[in-house]
Amino acid sequence: MEEFRDHVEWPKWSDLQSSTSVVAVATIIMSIFCFAVDWSLTKILHTIYIVLINLKA
Repeated sequence: MEEFRDHVEWPKWSDLQSSTSVVAVATIIMSIFCFAVDWSLTKILHTIYIVLINLKA
């Protein structure tokens, strides 16, 4: 237990806040990117399926 108290350098509160902000912003950007890719691929595949169905009929 002394190892944690005496030999570990814990981050300062301001460092933790800035790191948390970076992670939050990165998470939001990645979720928007994933949503955009998913939405785009859904639209593209839907269009391809419609074209293929109309060719068959």
